[in-house]
Amino acid sequence: MEQSLKEKLIRLLFIAGSVIVSDQITKYMILSSMPLHSSIPVIPGFFSLTHIHNPGGAFGMFADGSPLLRKILFLALSSLAICFVLYFYHSTPINYRALSSGFAMIFGGAIGNMIDRIRFEKVVDFLDFYIKTAHWPAFNVADSAITIGVTIFIIHLVFDKMPPIQN
Repeated sequence: MEQSLKEKLIRLLFIAGSVIVSDQITKYMILSSMPLHSSIPVIPGFFSLTHIHNPGGAFGMFADGSPLLRKILFLALSSLAICFVLYFYHSTPINYRALSSGFAMIFGGAIGNMIDRIRFEKVVDFLDFYIKTAHWPAFNVADSAITIGVTIFIIHLVFDKMPPIQN
């Protein structure tokens, strides 16, 4: 195997694997130690650990839809997104470390949330940020990794730092 391809594969496995493992461990800890809908203030008035389940997509979209339709829709969209991210990861030159790391984070986050959808037909969320009564939707480690990865990708787009497409 070519050295640069081997380095890229190791980077993907390390970053995505770290995201998946940390996501699943933190979700296991929440599932095994906190009843559903319970909350533990960490920084009163700003941040709590709050155990919730999100049957919908980002920000709870489609949460009230048919469970079968949600399962098919989210598994199909996740699978498609994973394929696109892997294609972009593979197409990114080895010297674009931040960009390929961002794609690896998106990949790991997508897999982490897909595991929940397969196991529970919903995603376990627990990071709850708020100011008084204004709450950001709760999220998890996988969501955080996806957000960071997408931010890296957007920065590359905005600052015209995208590599030429390779096959």
